Amino acid sequence: MCGCQSHSEKTTPRTQTQPQGAGTLSFRVEDMTCGHCAGTITKAIEIGLPGTRVQTDPASKLVSVQGTSDRAAIAAIVTAAGYTPRPVTA
Repeated sequence: MCGCQSHSEKTTPRTQTQPQGAGTLSFRVEDMTCGHCAGTITKAIEIGLPGTRVQTDPASKLVSVQGTSDRAAIAAIVTAAGYTPRPVTA
């Protein structure tokens, strides 16, 4: 979980503008509370799974990943980064 002191009531999503569609795996991460958290999760996934595209939105608590079908690997990476991912199914 984030230890930064820059949390505010209004969060600004840290996202990469990639369309969400087929081949996208989504997770709800309730403890992603700010842009710093989003950046930590994005960086962890991009390092752990090179070539993926990550979209994070702290306001909706959603993380979406394109470029892999390995849901378990994403969950493990997010957990190792200190967060609690829950898969979102269509």
